Amino acid sequence: MQTRREALSLALTAGLAPSVVRAQSTQAWRPTRPIRMIVPFAPGGSNDIVGRIIAESASQALGQTVVIENRAGAGSVIGSEHVARSAPDGYTVLINSSHSTVPAIVARMPYNAVDDFVGVAVAGFSPYVLVVNPQLPARTAQELLALLKAAPGRYNIATAGTGSGVHVGAELYRSVAGVEAELVHYRGGGPSVAALVAGEAQIGAPTMASSIGQVRGGALRALAVLAEQRSPALPDVPSAPEAGLPGLIHEEFFPILAPAGTPAPVVAALGAAFRGAIQQNVAKLNELAGVAPRAGFETSAQVITLVREGVERYTAILRAAGVQPE
Repeated sequence: MQTRREALSLALTAGLAPSVVRAQSTQAWRPTRPIRMIVPFAPGGSNDIVGRIIAESASQALGQTVVIENRAGAGSVIGSEHVARSAPDGYTVLINSSHSTVPAIVARMPYNAVDDFVGVAVAGFSPYVLVVNPQLPARTAQELLALLKAAPGRYNIATAGTGSGVHVGAELYRSVAGVEAELVHYRGGGPSVAALVAGEAQIGAPTMASSIGQVRGGALRALAVLAEQRSPALPDVPSAPEAGLPGLIHEEFFPILAPAGTPAPVVAALGAAFRGAIQQNVAKLNELAGVAPRAGFETSAQVITLVREGVERYTAILRAAGVQPE
């Protein structure tokens, strides 16, 4: 005969079963060696900055060091392919804000940007910024437009590499503004911003994360934030509509991904650790990188859906601009 205590125990177990299963699934896997976070760009770019901000807190949550490893090349393709081909064991993850733009520009992709990955977390969102070298005689977006119209092909625009979000921003600017300017591809956001500061390139649409320090310090002049509204990180810089470029809206997001086939408990553990790290560093992400986390990306499916929708959106933007994959 079932005792009252046994009955109560069974009832509690039944009521708590879903949450217990969830808790066990997130705690069942613990790494036993360091985890590599692949940044598919050179040091100093937005992904490198954001990755380093959250890596320490994620390391504390997981009990193992999250090591940043830069694998630059081919507009992030080299580093992303490395992750896609890595063992799906939780010890290799990717952070790549260009992940959804690359398929729109690279004709022969060595991996599938959606099917070869699973979502872990989203570190946040950030607009791109239209900037110029301060030596360029243009203090507003309209003055830059007049300068480029008067001398087609004379000036160049720096990008972070073919297929990067910065490349998309440059193509979008050329299309929306209707100007001719030569694209110069660098090996990541850091090198492209360095080229702008040095005067090797005159114009750029870098990520806020990779350029915010140079803008605040006066090494670059920001003409517009490529968003509908001004950014709290650069409150004195006009939005694209305010600058007379209402069609120039371009924002990056930072998905953290693991290889397809990574077991669900491992993905859950990684997701919990990285989401916690992101929330712990909200102020730092905004101050140092102009990146703001958003709710709605708590599951692996939500993250990969964002990636899929990004691929579709960027492809539509570039095709409308007349850009075909190469």
